[in-house]
Amino acid sequence: MVFLKVSPMKGVMRFGKKGKLSPRFVGPFEILKRIGKVAYELALLPTLVGVHNVFHISMLRKYISNPSHVLNYEPLKIKDNLTCEEVLIQILDRKDQLLRTKTISLVKVIWKNHTVEEASWEREDEMKSNYLELFVNED
Repeated sequence: MVFLKVSPMKGVMRFGKKGKLSPRFVGPFEILKRIGKVAYELALLPTLVGVHNVFHISMLRKYISNPSHVLNYEPLKIKDNLTCEEVLIQILDRKDQLLRTKTISLVKVIWKNHTVEEASWEREDEMKSNYLELFVNED
């Protein structure tokens, strides 16, 4: 059993592209067979039918099974073009960034399917335009 490395981007998640957020792993998936010296064929979920099932070992991480370890696996909703929309869950913090001639208001937000350590700083005006319901009870 192995985990598969995926690289999320802000707003959209695509396989094989690096983004602003740090890479993470999904799975575990079963190894079906070894292809050559550095590639493996995996048994992927039916929802990942559009993804090729052979991966280089650099894209895999060994899964060490532990009976006491319980995985909270929520399947990702992946579209036909292999993208997934990120959803804002909560605003954690605020700050103002001072530039030479202006001040930019920033909010630290946590995204669905991400941990608190993966929270990112975003512009407050952009977040208000896209997620107005989180800003309604303020002021």
